[in-house]
Amino acid sequence: MSILNFMNKLLDGYEVEWKPLGEIGEFIRGSGLQKKDFTDTGFPAIHYGQIYTRYGLEAKSTFVHVNHELAKKLKKAKKNDLLLATTSENDVDVVKPLAWLGEDVAISGDMMLYRHRNNVKYLAYFFTSDSFQEQKRKFITGAKVRRVSKDNLAKILIPIPCPGNPEKSLAIQAEIVRILDAFTAMTAELTAELNMRKKQYNYYRDQLLSFEEGDFEWMTLGDVTKKWYSGGTPTAGKLEFYEGGNIPWLRTQEVKFTDVSETEVFITPAALKNSSAKWIPENCVIIAISGATAGRSAINKIPLTTNQHCGCLEIDDKKALYRYVFHWVSLNYENIKALGQGARGDLNSTIIKNFRLPVPYANDPEKSLLEQARIVAILDKFDTLTTSIQEGLPREIELRQKQYEYYRDLLLSFPKSHSDEAA
Repeated sequence: MSILNFMNKLLDGYEVEWKPLGEIGEFIRGSGLQKKDFTDTGFPAIHYGQIYTRYGLEAKSTFVHVNHELAKKLKKAKKNDLLLATTSENDVDVVKPLAWLGEDVAISGDMMLYRHRNNVKYLAYFFTSDSFQEQKRKFITGAKVRRVSKDNLAKILIPIPCPGNPEKSLAIQAEIVRILDAFTAMTAELTAELNMRKKQYNYYRDQLLSFEEGDFEWMTLGDVTKKWYSGGTPTAGKLEFYEGGNIPWLRTQEVKFTDVSETEVFITPAALKNSSAKWIPENCVIIAISGATAGRSAINKIPLTTNQHCGCLEIDDKKALYRYVFHWVSLNYENIKALGQGARGDLNSTIIKNFRLPVPYANDPEKSLLEQARIVAILDKFDTLTTSIQEGLPREIELRQKQYEYYRDLLLSFPKSHSDEAA
């Protein structure tokens, strides 16, 4: 059955009317609850920041409480209210919803509750839809901190099926919620599977690379490196260095413990000629050496250039396998990061090349490479499953998420009548 036929059957001849949120409910702003007011016991409470970090789309219990005397002075959400975090530094996260399914809860400022007579999950899904995002965008204000006022939120239109028949309307909303919940559950199941596989990968990696016993020798990364490469950043703002460029240029934010097959930014031959950026051969072990990303690693599967905050090790394949080295430095991310110097925690070529790694059967190169290959084959299976965006679980999760978003927007994109569009 096509989605159009499904929606026609679901509506059963009833109309859908796009109504302003202010017409079907009431926005109530939270009060002055701060993080310092939280306690482990007392009256349940939610701080707006937790909606971004600790909750999904729905909840019925809290992580913190406030004392009962303070709770008496605070605004409270009731069961089936929609809670909204209303400030963020980026436009996408402004007005993040949480369907509240629990008992009364105290809420903080920079949060609103929306009281209504509809299905709260239906509302929450709508608040994540493209339709809501598009309408919300024109009402966002603020420079660094972005927000939307309750008066402007009240102007946003939402599709309400069968507004003249509340019982039928709620039944249709519930069916739409059921479908979207099913997609959400599939994604959650895959995410749980991914987390389990990551734990397995970490376990086997720790076991295979522990070398507490056996024939191995400690060497340095410099001992197994043929050549060290650094990079550079062409002058920002010079169009001739970036516009129309076809040379892949890697930045440290793209170094994420995975294979790199493409970059987000490209530079021109003129940029290569007039900066410290240089070509790096494929299959180098790349380590971020500066700032917040320091210590993270990746492998470039294509020749590319990098900025100056990347250090690249071209591994001597007669001594070590580049993927063996990659698994080792990934395992030791925290240890490498801890060697950073200065306020930014920067690394350098000396620090990286002096970092030690265990080489099995170091006195027998052929046997050593065979053992490294055995270890790599095991770890690569887990690595592919847990990190590959082409064939692993992350790819499957991405596809499920896109499928969910497609049907969410389709199910919540009822056609507007002429009167709705005029409104």
